Amino acid sequence: MPIIEITSLTQPGVEIFSTLTEAQLRNRIDPAKGIFIAESPKVIRVALDAGYEPLALLCEHKHITGDAADIVGRCGDIPIYTGERELLATLTGYTLTRGVLCAMRRPTPPCVADVCHKAQRIVVIDGVVDTTNIGAIFRSAAALGIDAVLLTPTSCDPLNRRSIRVSMGSVFLVPWTWLDTPIHTLHEQGFRTAAMALSDNSISIDDATLRDEPRLAIVMGTEGDGLSQQTISDADYVVRIPMSHNVDSLNVAAAAAVAFWELRKR
Repeated sequence: MPIIEITSLTQPGVEIFSTLTEAQLRNRIDPAKGIFIAESPKVIRVALDAGYEPLALLCEHKHITGDAADIVGRCGDIPIYTGERELLATLTGYTLTRGVLCAMRRPTPPCVADVCHKAQRIVVIDGVVDTTNIGAIFRSAAALGIDAVLLTPTSCDPLNRRSIRVSMGSVFLVPWTWLDTPIHTLHEQGFRTAAMALSDNSISIDDATLRDEPRLAIVMGTEGDGLSQQTISDADYVVRIPMSHNVDSLNVAAAAAVAFWELRKR
């Protein structure tokens, strides 16, 4: 594999790690050419195990024969850019977690029907824009038995660098795609919908009716305003998490973890 010593912040080839924005990496005009950045050896290994295609590595000197040696061996003939920690931090604008970044090919998102085909429990992420929350929801989904994740177009990209890091690579483990149609269209896939919201007609999350549903879509709303009134009205169930001490709600990532555990398929 070609190991390229970085001597300049403008060296050709390293712009994917430095000057390109998340939107440019995603390449909305031509998604087939999209790229994302995975950070840290552990996360990169999860992506490689899941079949994602590596395009280039950015790695501190010591990790080429250290923590990332097995990754280097698995990545074939892709370019490996290297340098000292301080130079790489100047290049990327942040200190590298575990000293390794990998640029990878962004796959074409599957269709909703394929993602949901064998699923019994899915989550719909509606308008959640914080990358940390997206990553945390994916990590809980992978850990607590959610079969698939759907995101509305107003939600943050799961392949954002920070989302990937917070998820510890769980975005590569749970099937996911974008939902471009109203949430009630999930009825066509055989799902009943459970909107997580506070309303006069909400039922407690431990209601046995929810656990008995053969196919359930758990709908989580945006950090500030929650779900729209239209989404709540269209849902088959409106579900609340009982609270104490006059606390009105949980952060969306925390609420998702509680919902995934309580509503898991027994």
